[in-house]
Amino acid sequence: MKPEKIDELYFNDVNEPIQLDRRDFLKKLGGGIIVVFCIGKLSLLNGWGQNDKEDLSNFNAYLRVKEDGRVDCYTGKIEMGQGIITSLAQVLADELQVSIYAVDMVMGDTELCPYDAGTWGSLTTRFADPVIRAAAAEAREILLDLAAEKLQVTKTALTIEEGVIFVKNNPSKKITFAEITKGKKIVKSLSTKPEIKKSSDFKLIGQSIISTDALSKVTGKAQYSGDIKLPEMVYAKVVRPAVYGSKKIAVDASELTTFEGITLINEGDLVAVVHNNLEIANKAARKVKVTWNTPEPTTDTDTIFQHLEDQITDYNVFKDGGDLTIGRAISKTILKEKYHDGYKAHAPMETHSATCYFEGEKLIIWASTQTPFGLQKQLANALHIELEKVHVKQIFIGGGFGGKIYNKQAIEAALISKSCGKPVQLVWSRKEEFMYDRFRPAAVMNVTSGVNKEGKLTMWDFDIYCAGTRGTSLFYGIENHRTRMFNEKNVKGDSHTNKLKNQSVHPVGTGAWRAPGNNSTTFARESHIDSVAYKIGMDPLAFRLKNLDHLNMTATLQLAAETFDWNRKKKEGHGFGIALGEDAGTCVAIITEVFVDKNSGEVQPIKIVCAQDMGQVVNPHGATVQTEGGITMGLGYALFEEVEFSGGNVKTRNFKNYEINKFSKTPEITCVFRDKMDAKPQGGGEPAIICVGGAIANAVFDASGARVYRMPVTSKRILEALKKA
Repeated sequence: MKPEKIDELYFNDVNEPIQLDRRDFLKKLGGGIIVVFCIGKLSLLNGWGQNDKEDLSNFNAYLRVKEDGRVDCYTGKIEMGQGIITSLAQVLADELQVSIYAVDMVMGDTELCPYDAGTWGSLTTRFADPVIRAAAAEAREILLDLAAEKLQVTKTALTIEEGVIFVKNNPSKKITFAEITKGKKIVKSLSTKPEIKKSSDFKLIGQSIISTDALSKVTGKAQYSGDIKLPEMVYAKVVRPAVYGSKKIAVDASELTTFEGITLINEGDLVAVVHNNLEIANKAARKVKVTWNTPEPTTDTDTIFQHLEDQITDYNVFKDGGDLTIGRAISKTILKEKYHDGYKAHAPMETHSATCYFEGEKLIIWASTQTPFGLQKQLANALHIELEKVHVKQIFIGGGFGGKIYNKQAIEAALISKSCGKPVQLVWSRKEEFMYDRFRPAAVMNVTSGVNKEGKLTMWDFDIYCAGTRGTSLFYGIENHRTRMFNEKNVKGDSHTNKLKNQSVHPVGTGAWRAPGNNSTTFARESHIDSVAYKIGMDPLAFRLKNLDHLNMTATLQLAAETFDWNRKKKEGHGFGIALGEDAGTCVAIITEVFVDKNSGEVQPIKIVCAQDMGQVVNPHGATVQTEGGITMGLGYALFEEVEFSGGNVKTRNFKNYEINKFSKTPEITCVFRDKMDAKPQGGGEPAIICVGGAIANAVFDASGARVYRMPVTSKRILEALKKA
């Protein structure tokens, strides 16, 4: 496939299940007890069957108790700082009754791990956690059966501690997991639902454990794709246009004659140079003159919102109930407002990178990707080779936030390696990262609401442009309501993966960004709820509690208010703000305190309390740092982060003009969780971030009287709002 087709590879069949050859699978493993399981079902296979090839479409993970007593857990999920390398090991270790430090997580390796669609949406803990626990319980029962046979006692006479099985009334009579598995290869699948521990029996689940990869990361031992060094490796530098969406017309590489050892890659729209010295490759790339066909700008940073409303007229009704006409008629007060949210960059510390080489006809690659199996499929398509001839290796990812599911850099690296015949490393510059790492879409939210004389919401009309409907199901009790999603032009349906295939309404590439769309819609909803409360002269906390129709959200808000001490006296220039949201099965309530300087418009966050109902909290430490990280990132999008552009000319190209949150603007953060250890675990990576924008905007209004309807809530917009007020 020619390089100009790279963008077409992004979501073409990347989520197709794969088949595994049973013999090949077993050859890759040594001795031990292997328990196979799937996400979504507990019963996968009744044995491995008699055929050489088994359809393992739902085969998502497996664990192996090795001959040395250590336990490997193989999953297609990846670790990018969200902490699942620890929490998944934690639940396995608790059920299997081994030390967490005896568990090795093997993640996202397409040759060792079973298929997984990708790591996104705070799905891992919700769906992988229960079946990993079930598989560990199955392995525990197998080990107890084998130990009973070895020790010549009944199974009920045995107990396990730290990977050693004892006879209860004779602790000297014991056998280790290593001794049981030595010389054996036993493959089992889950045919019946195993008995898993209740919360009263947990020893590790619910305990705070520092991330098991922390030491390797802080000491620099952890490797990322840009750290890989290979014999005879060359560095690639792609020649990019200044404007997004440009197409190549002609290439003048005459000035490359001044460089020794430079190789030019000029295929389709891909123009690159390679050299064994990175600095020389970068210098040489600047000497390649490319003539581009550049699209004309149709919109810019400030006109994009009207552009979206003008261009998008088709919509779907997501949720509705009652009758808006009746709702309007019975309302004492009607409030109609428009809310805007601009493009946001993922801006991870690790830019997109890939290192790869060919071993004969087989591609071996380390890539910063959230979708290793999707990438495997994309690479096979791009290189016209069989899927089995692409091996995506396990590697740490330096932040993803939804931006590392598209894999353009890995496809470029593989095509360059194939063309030049050498191992290649491609690491995007920060400028490239801003241009080609797809932005969170700009969005418009139009809200009309009604409230009766008792302070009850009687109408809710919510129109959403380009933010999706994630998290917009009403937890407020409003009988007459409608939520409409205005679909992007030339895009079918409301799925964000479908939207990624055609972005004609946007001048730049857009895609998923940490809890896609929920940040924008939560900002609009919670700002509007606050505005209604202010208009009728009601306390924002009391107004929410009066209108909530969701027991878990009510309890979560009450926990946040109690922790924050909502009724305490405010200092001069200080304000409090609330925002509620729901994402990945988790209820979130954030209450924040800010100080606003009315002369400069500068905002100083003072305190943030985040209460969450995420069901069972596997690792309180991990949940806390994820929450703190989401809030810190959220402060950036709420107060500073904005992409400046004119058409496809992205003017924001580095951290000099894309301001992220700093330590000086990070307040005291308190994280509290509802105690629900007997409940199922819910998402923890994304939920907290969705409420930050609304809470900050509401606190700014409370402190200064400035109602800002567009994120980020900058000093300039605050001063403009103060003039209007």
